[in-house]
Amino acid sequence: MAETHVLFVEDDDVIREATQLALERVGFTVTAMPDGLQGLEAFRADRPDIALLDVMVPGLDGVSLCRRIRDESTVPVIMLSARADSIDVVLGLEAGADDYVTKPFDGAVLVARIRAVLRRFGHASGQAGQPRTVSGGAPDETGGVLVFGDLRIDTEGMEVRRGGAQVGLTPTEMRLLLEFSSAPGTVLSRDRLLERVWDYGWGGDTRVVDVHVQRLRAKIGQDRIETVRGFGYKLRA
Repeated sequence: MAETHVLFVEDDDVIREATQLALERVGFTVTAMPDGLQGLEAFRADRPDIALLDVMVPGLDGVSLCRRIRDESTVPVIMLSARADSIDVVLGLEAGADDYVTKPFDGAVLVARIRAVLRRFGHASGQAGQPRTVSGGAPDETGGVLVFGDLRIDTEGMEVRRGGAQVGLTPTEMRLLLEFSSAPGTVLSRDRLLERVWDYGWGGDTRVVDVHVQRLRAKIGQDRIETVRGFGYKLRA
Protein backbone atom coordinates (compact mmCIF):
# COMPACT_ATOMS: atom_id res chain seq x y z
CA MET A 1 0.00 0.00 0.00
CA ALA A 2 1.32 3.43 -0.92
CA GLU A 3 2.29 5.72 1.93
CA THR A 4 -0.04 8.60 2.74
CA HIS A 5 1.34 11.89 1.45
CA VAL A 6 0.81 14.88 3.75
CA LEU A 7 1.29 18.50 2.68
CA PHE A 8 2.25 20.47 5.81
CA VAL A 9 2.42 24.28 5.67
CA GLU A 10 3.90 25.93 8.78
CA ASP A 11 6.18 28.96 9.06
CA ASP A 12 7.66 28.15 12.49
CA ASP A 13 10.85 26.21 11.76
CA VAL A 14 10.87 24.28 15.05
CA ILE A 15 7.21 23.23 14.82
CA ARG A 16 7.55 22.38 11.14
CA GLU A 17 10.61 20.19 11.57
CA ALA A 18 9.40 18.49 14.76
CA THR A 19 5.95 17.75 13.30
CA GLN A 20 7.40 16.48 10.05
CA LEU A 21 9.61 14.05 11.96
CA ALA A 22 6.68 12.91 14.11
CA LEU A 23 4.52 12.24 11.05
CA GLU A 24 7.30 10.47 9.16
CA ARG A 25 7.97 8.32 12.22
CA VAL A 26 4.51 6.77 11.92
CA GLY A 27 4.83 6.19 8.18
CA PHE A 28 3.56 9.33 6.46
CA THR A 29 5.39 10.94 3.57
CA VAL A 30 5.56 14.67 4.31
CA THR A 31 6.15 17.70 2.10
CA ALA A 32 6.72 20.64 4.46
CA MET A 33 6.55 24.25 3.27
CA PRO A 34 7.18 27.51 5.18
CA ASP A 35 4.58 29.71 3.47
CA GLY A 36 1.26 29.55 1.65
CA LEU A 37 2.52 30.32 -1.84
CA GLN A 38 5.05 27.50 -1.74
CA GLY A 39 2.37 25.33 -0.19
CA LEU A 40 0.04 25.99 -3.14
CA GLU A 41 2.80 25.16 -5.60
CA ALA A 42 3.56 21.92 -3.76
CA PHE A 43 -0.12 21.00 -3.67
CA ARG A 44 -0.46 21.45 -7.42
CA ALA A 45 2.76 19.58 -8.14
CA ASP A 46 2.37 16.66 -5.73
CA ARG A 47 -1.41 16.26 -5.23
CA PRO A 48 -1.09 15.06 -1.61
CA ASP A 49 -3.61 12.84 0.15
CA ILE A 50 -4.25 15.42 2.88
CA ALA A 51 -3.25 19.03 3.60
CA LEU A 52 -2.31 20.27 7.06
CA LEU A 53 -2.34 24.09 7.07
CA ASP A 54 -1.40 26.56 9.76
CA VAL A 55 -3.76 29.54 9.77
CA MET A 56 -1.07 32.20 10.14
CA VAL A 57 1.56 31.70 7.45
CA PRO A 58 3.15 34.35 5.21
CA GLY A 59 2.66 34.80 1.48
CA LEU A 60 -0.80 33.27 1.38
CA ASP A 61 -2.48 32.69 4.74
CA GLY A 62 -3.84 29.27 5.62
CA VAL A 63 -7.50 30.22 5.17
CA SER A 64 -6.86 31.63 1.68
CA LEU A 65 -4.74 28.59 0.81
CA CYS A 66 -7.53 26.29 1.97
CA ARG A 67 -9.98 28.18 -0.24
CA ARG A 68 -7.65 27.84 -3.25
CA ILE A 69 -7.22 24.12 -2.61
CA ARG A 70 -10.97 23.63 -2.25
CA ASP A 71 -11.53 25.39 -5.59
CA GLU A 72 -9.42 22.69 -7.24
CA SER A 73 -9.90 19.56 -5.15
CA THR A 74 -11.90 17.73 -2.48
CA VAL A 75 -8.68 16.56 -0.77
CA PRO A 76 -9.15 16.63 3.03
CA VAL A 77 -7.84 19.72 4.82
CA ILE A 78 -7.06 20.14 8.52
CA MET A 79 -6.35 23.64 9.83
CA LEU A 80 -3.96 24.39 12.68
CA SER A 81 -4.90 27.32 14.91
CA ALA A 82 -3.06 28.78 17.89
CA ARG A 83 -6.28 29.53 19.81
CA ALA A 84 -9.38 27.36 20.19
CA ASP A 85 -11.62 30.43 20.41
CA SER A 86 -10.10 32.18 17.42
CA ILE A 87 -12.39 33.42 14.65
CA ASP A 88 -9.77 31.85 12.38
CA VAL A 89 -11.16 28.42 13.27
CA VAL A 90 -14.58 29.30 11.87
CA LEU A 91 -13.06 31.09 8.88
CA GLY A 92 -11.01 28.00 8.07
CA LEU A 93 -14.04 25.72 8.27
CA GLU A 94 -16.09 28.11 6.15
CA ALA A 95 -13.28 28.11 3.58
CA GLY A 96 -13.72 24.36 3.21
CA ALA A 97 -11.54 22.76 5.89
CA ASP A 98 -12.79 19.45 7.23
CA ASP A 99 -11.40 19.74 10.74
CA TYR A 100 -8.97 21.72 12.86
CA VAL A 101 -6.42 21.10 15.60
CA THR A 102 -5.43 23.65 18.24
CA LYS A 103 -1.76 24.48 18.86
CA PRO A 104 0.18 23.49 20.83
CA PHE A 105 -0.85 19.93 19.99
CA ASP A 106 0.31 16.51 21.04
CA GLY A 107 1.82 14.57 18.16
CA ALA A 108 -0.27 11.49 18.92
CA VAL A 109 -3.46 13.55 18.89
CA LEU A 110 -2.55 15.09 15.54
CA VAL A 111 -1.84 11.66 14.05
CA ALA A 112 -5.17 10.36 15.37
CA ARG A 113 -7.06 13.27 13.84
CA ILE A 114 -5.30 12.84 10.49
CA ARG A 115 -6.12 9.12 10.46
CA ALA A 116 -9.73 9.82 11.40
CA VAL A 117 -10.10 12.21 8.46
CA LEU A 118 -8.42 9.78 6.09
CA ARG A 119 -10.68 6.93 7.25
CA ARG A 120 -13.85 8.80 6.53
CA PHE A 121 -12.57 10.10 3.21
CA GLY A 122 -11.47 6.63 2.20
CA HIS A 123 -14.92 5.33 3.10
CA ALA A 124 -16.88 8.15 1.44
CA SER A 125 -17.42 6.00 -1.64
CA GLY A 126 -17.45 2.67 0.20
CA GLN A 127 -19.57 0.92 2.73
CA ALA A 128 -18.86 3.11 5.74
CA GLY A 129 -21.02 6.16 6.11
CA GLN A 130 -23.74 4.81 3.85
CA PRO A 131 -27.21 5.26 5.28
CA ARG A 132 -28.87 2.44 7.11
CA THR A 133 -32.25 1.25 5.89
CA VAL A 134 -34.63 4.20 5.87
CA SER A 135 -37.90 3.49 7.64
CA GLY A 136 -40.80 5.57 6.48
CA GLY A 137 -38.81 8.73 5.92
CA ALA A 138 -37.89 9.36 2.31
CA PRO A 139 -40.76 10.17 -0.03
CA ASP A 140 -39.23 7.82 -2.60
CA GLU A 141 -36.40 5.29 -2.54
CA THR A 142 -35.56 3.19 -5.57
CA GLY A 143 -32.28 1.63 -6.63
CA GLY A 144 -30.28 3.35 -3.91
CA VAL A 145 -31.72 6.76 -4.75
CA LEU A 146 -33.39 8.79 -1.99
CA VAL A 147 -35.71 11.58 -3.09
CA PHE A 148 -36.69 14.56 -0.95
CA GLY A 149 -38.64 16.98 -3.12
CA ASP A 150 -36.23 18.25 -5.77
CA LEU A 151 -33.27 16.68 -3.95
CA ARG A 152 -32.06 13.27 -5.20
CA ILE A 153 -29.34 11.38 -3.32
CA ASP A 154 -27.72 8.45 -5.11
CA THR A 155 -26.27 6.48 -2.19
CA GLU A 156 -24.50 4.00 -4.47
CA GLY A 157 -23.07 6.42 -7.03
CA MET A 158 -22.36 9.03 -4.32
CA GLU A 159 -24.02 11.74 -6.36
CA VAL A 160 -26.46 14.45 -5.33
CA ARG A 161 -28.75 16.42 -7.63
CA ARG A 162 -30.99 19.33 -6.83
CA GLY A 163 -33.57 20.29 -9.44
CA GLY A 164 -31.74 18.07 -11.92
CA ALA A 165 -28.40 19.89 -11.48
CA GLN A 166 -25.50 18.07 -9.88
CA VAL A 167 -24.47 19.36 -6.46
CA GLY A 168 -20.75 19.33 -5.70
CA LEU A 169 -20.17 18.12 -2.15
CA THR A 170 -16.93 17.40 -0.34
CA PRO A 171 -16.66 13.89 1.14
CA THR A 172 -17.37 15.30 4.62
CA GLU A 173 -20.48 17.10 3.37
CA MET A 174 -21.59 13.91 1.62
CA ARG A 175 -21.19 11.86 4.79
CA LEU A 176 -23.14 14.49 6.71
CA LEU A 177 -25.97 14.40 4.18
CA LEU A 178 -26.01 10.58 4.21
CA GLU A 179 -26.28 10.63 7.99
CA PHE A 180 -29.26 12.99 7.81
CA SER A 181 -30.91 11.04 5.00
CA SER A 182 -30.59 7.78 6.94
CA ALA A 183 -33.06 9.16 9.50
CA PRO A 184 -35.20 11.88 7.87
CA GLY A 185 -37.38 13.74 10.34
CA THR A 186 -35.27 12.52 13.27
CA VAL A 187 -33.33 15.04 15.33
CA LEU A 188 -29.61 14.25 15.32
CA SER A 189 -27.51 15.76 18.08
CA ARG A 190 -24.21 17.48 17.36
CA ASP A 191 -22.42 14.85 19.45
CA ARG A 192 -23.92 12.04 17.36
CA LEU A 193 -22.89 13.80 14.16
CA LEU A 194 -19.36 14.29 15.48
CA GLU A 195 -19.17 10.58 16.25
CA ARG A 196 -20.79 9.29 13.06
CA VAL A 197 -19.47 11.78 10.48
CA TRP A 198 -16.17 12.94 11.98
CA ASP A 199 -15.33 9.59 13.55
CA TYR A 200 -14.70 11.15 16.96
CA GLY A 201 -14.57 8.65 19.76
CA TRP A 202 -14.15 11.60 22.10
CA GLY A 203 -15.77 15.00 22.53
CA GLY A 204 -15.14 17.53 19.80
CA ASP A 205 -15.89 21.13 18.97
CA THR A 206 -19.50 21.40 17.81
CA ARG A 207 -18.59 24.42 15.67
CA VAL A 208 -17.26 21.89 13.17
CA VAL A 209 -20.79 20.51 12.84
CA ASP A 210 -22.48 23.92 12.74
CA VAL A 211 -20.28 25.29 9.97
CA HIS A 212 -20.61 22.14 7.86
CA VAL A 213 -24.39 22.20 8.23
CA GLN A 214 -24.30 25.83 7.11
CA ARG A 215 -22.23 24.90 4.06
CA LEU A 216 -24.50 21.95 3.26
CA ARG A 217 -27.61 24.11 3.50
CA ALA A 218 -26.12 26.57 1.01
CA LYS A 219 -25.82 23.71 -1.49
CA ILE A 220 -29.02 21.71 -0.99
CA GLY A 221 -31.40 24.44 0.18
CA GLN A 222 -31.52 26.51 3.35
CA ASP A 223 -34.84 25.06 4.51
CA ARG A 224 -33.89 21.42 3.89
CA ILE A 225 -32.12 21.00 7.25
CA GLU A 226 -33.98 22.32 10.27
CA THR A 227 -32.34 23.52 13.49
CA VAL A 228 -34.01 22.15 16.62
CA ARG A 229 -32.78 24.49 19.34
CA GLY A 230 -31.13 22.78 22.25
CA PHE A 231 -31.09 19.39 20.51
CA GLY A 232 -29.48 19.46 17.06
CA TYR A 233 -30.59 19.21 13.43
CA LYS A 234 -32.97 17.18 11.32
CA LEU A 235 -33.58 16.64 7.62
CA ARG A 236 -37.11 17.57 6.69
CA ALA A 237 -38.74 14.43 5.34
